[in-house]
Amino acid sequence: MDNTIIVLVEPQGPLNVGSVCRAMMNFGFSKLRLVNPCCDYRSLDARRMALSAESILNDALVFPTLEKALADCHLAFGTTRRFGKYRQDFLTPGQSAARLRSLSPDNRVAFVFGREDRGLHTSELDLCQFFVTIPTDSAYPSMNLSHAVALVLYELGKEKADLENGLSGEDPPARAEDMENMFQHMRQTLLEVEYLDHQNPDHILRAFRRLFGRSGLSDREVRILQGLWSRIDWIEGQRRKLSG
Repeated sequence: MDNTIIVLVEPQGPLNVGSVCRAMMNFGFSKLRLVNPCCDYRSLDARRMALSAESILNDALVFPTLEKALADCHLAFGTTRRFGKYRQDFLTPGQSAARLRSLSPDNRVAFVFGREDRGLHTSELDLCQFFVTIPTDSAYPSMNLSHAVALVLYELGKEKADLENGLSGEDPPARAEDMENMFQHMRQTLLEVEYLDHQNPDHILRAFRRLFGRSGLSDREVRILQGLWSRIDWIEGQRRKLSG
């Protein structure tokens, strides 16, 4: 529980930020990260909504981008209600909580929530390994930000015993920063060998992101893949030398 982080991307109002803090304290969470929040996120309105959870508001870390906010995390769950070409394999909040059962308590896990009016962009969801959606009614699917956070935290709270007694002895999962470095290396390598379309390289790369995200790569596996891309880089360099 201590290493589960709630990330709010560009929250637009102090009332919701304060309400999220209160929900976090209700379910035993304390780590909040804000990406480019509204300028008054620590205003009196936010503090009134936070009530006894004002300490969470005071300790919240602020980042300019989601990539920086997730850099030291091992796993990220992006919440979204929009379905599309690159948004598949959705988990319910309960299923996302169950995914954490086999992780060590030392692993940092982030649950990312988007803007109140537009949610998370596709490029931001690319930084997450899993997608979480709340099965609301189709007549009015959009939820208040703090309500959505509370539902997810409720499910995580039910798994508290499993999280605190997670399996040990397994290879630790890769950090988000290392995963993103690997994907950028992969992108450049596959462009060099003309596997990716130079006009739209992310079309195929997103499929790989989903594939590796579902696999839950360990730190060791990411290093192995980095070694593979480096080997391909070397072979391609030799091929080009021989071809003149």
